[in-house]
Amino acid sequence: MKKQWMIRALSKALISAPHAGLTSFSRALCSSAFSLKNVTSSNFESALEDLRGLIKAADFVAIDLEMTGVTSAPWRESFDLDRYDIRYLKVKDSAEKFAVVQFGVCPFRWDSVQHFFIAHPHNFYIFPRQEIPGNDQSYEFLCQTTSLDFLAKYQFDFNTCISEGISYLSRNQETIALERLNSIYTDESSDSLSSLKEVGDLQYARMADVLFAERMKIKIRDWRDGLLQDRNSSSEFQQTPNNSDQRFQTIFFKMRPAVVLSGFTSHQKKLIQLVTEKHFKDLAFVRVTDDETLCPQQLVVYIDSEDDRDLLMKEVKDCILKEGQRKVKAAVGFRNVIDLLSSEKKLVVGHNCFLDFAHIHNKFIGPLPWTAEEYATSLQNYFPHIIDTKVLLNANDSFQSPMKKSSTSLSKAFASLCPGIASGVKGYSLADKFHVKVEVQVDEKRSLNWNSGAKHEAGYDAFMTGCVFAQACSHLGVDFKTNSPPLGLADEKKLQNYMNLLYLSWVSGDIIDLRTGKRNTDSSASSNLKSQSGEILFKNIVLLWGLPSNLKPSDIRDCISRVFGHNSAPSIYFIDKTSAFVQFSKTEMATAFLDTIETLGRSNDPISVLHPLSRLLEGGCTHAANYEVYRQICSSSLSKVLFADQAEAIRTKGVCEVSKANREEEMIEDEKHTTFAQSCI
Repeated sequence: MKKQWMIRALSKALISAPHAGLTSFSRALCSSAFSLKNVTSSNFESALEDLRGLIKAADFVAIDLEMTGVTSAPWRESFDLDRYDIRYLKVKDSAEKFAVVQFGVCPFRWDSVQHFFIAHPHNFYIFPRQEIPGNDQSYEFLCQTTSLDFLAKYQFDFNTCISEGISYLSRNQETIALERLNSIYTDESSDSLSSLKEVGDLQYARMADVLFAERMKIKIRDWRDGLLQDRNSSSEFQQTPNNSDQRFQTIFFKMRPAVVLSGFTSHQKKLIQLVTEKHFKDLAFVRVTDDETLCPQQLVVYIDSEDDRDLLMKEVKDCILKEGQRKVKAAVGFRNVIDLLSSEKKLVVGHNCFLDFAHIHNKFIGPLPWTAEEYATSLQNYFPHIIDTKVLLNANDSFQSPMKKSSTSLSKAFASLCPGIASGVKGYSLADKFHVKVEVQVDEKRSLNWNSGAKHEAGYDAFMTGCVFAQACSHLGVDFKTNSPPLGLADEKKLQNYMNLLYLSWVSGDIIDLRTGKRNTDSSASSNLKSQSGEILFKNIVLLWGLPSNLKPSDIRDCISRVFGHNSAPSIYFIDKTSAFVQFSKTEMATAFLDTIETLGRSNDPISVLHPLSRLLEGGCTHAANYEVYRQICSSSLSKVLFADQAEAIRTKGVCEVSKANREEEMIEDEKHTTFAQSCI
């Protein structure tokens, strides 16, 4: 009886709920397993329109990206002995060579009545296509098998991405496309925009062409003569008269009689153009786009005079320019979302997101600058408020004891801080004390206990990032009620110490401050590195490549110790099996080592073979250079699998020039084309 009473009460509550919206009670009953909002090219326009209002009302927006790879070669991984500027170059290379296939956007809005956040997770499938008018060059990008395998493991829909993914243009690409259109438009001699392509060289290749051209000449003459007869007799002009050839549909174009050519092959249309321009001075052949169907049309238009022809050509050019501009605007695609985020100046939250923002800059803004400082300045112009939740969690000691340093990955942070959402998680939780509820809304579905089960889907990872941030803010004592649009949490004083700080490398603890473009060091991370390898003096580091593959670090250290002393090379770090860093204890030793290797490489006398360092030169492929050469190798767009092949490719192209004097100088901020030494060995 009690069970029946509960069922009746439940039914009554559901029936009495307002149809226009859900109460808190009915929201709690809603299934928590519904999918997030997947957006493809088919529903992008409507989703973008909805997203405008959601972002405008949001307190912050969380993002996440899924890519086709991370490193284009094994040696482009982040190493302990990588300098700050080189770490940036490696990130730059990754963002330039791999594609973004999924982009997660999740606006979070604080509900001051219900006292919880409302999240709207969106999962955008994106795919780069060439959609710029007049440009047939296609996009190319790399794929890393481990990354694709990872995506496949979590049921990534590759078919949807490729067939329905939303294309895009960067701001830079859009500017170039529009400038090209305008330059063609202003070029009076250009026929590419007006579509009056030269057909003077077209020859009748066969008898069928001759017969077809003759028939078209008769057909066009009859049509033209009919127009003139109607005009002379003052009879009313008729569009597409009965019993006429449906391939010749008569219309008005720009207040002029014209015939639309339909049902002809492209070759036949060229023949018609040739006939028109050769035999009819009062007719013009033009190509335009139909205003209603947006399909290309070929027309033969009647003109009164040469002045009328010039006016018609100008009008056609104006139409085609306008259509080209429309196509460029349509090709902007997903970048509209990036422009929306940028224009609203909202706080954008990511997790370990330096690479994410490098992709955003490269794909949607323009080419990445050559230095981290220039990149920071450029990015801040578009996104003035960014928080990296990994920085936030690691910078606050109160998060460390329960989460541990190794537990600041997104999934572990989410499980620790948001156990009510990450179902099945057990153990201590900071959220027990500072819990912030998050309700998810996807179209008409809402839930306070939502879990799509789609881990490592960009939209869900963006949602997890936002939840982690919300819980961390609560722990820091942020009062959500005092923060409201337009900027939301961007102006919150308790978050300013973490604002615009991104991990450039988690390996070294390098942090870039986007406000200054300078490098900061996270003390907890950097202390581990310094304890292992001591203070890094990059002018003391020598780069070796082409080494015999059977050499071990102990072998290299033994060769060097026999010349420079027992503790002369405290650190030897292998890049791959034939390349290594050697860190000398003194700059003078590094300089002497390079000089000695250079001398031994040029000598063929028997005494040189007995030198302790000659073992490093076995095989005749070994080369050595200072640390600045390493920077030049990393700045190249090439990515050979082996570092030695990469170095030799750069060296062979003659792009290196580092003098012996540079070996004793501090780090030089070289520009892209500063070359890698011809004195490299």
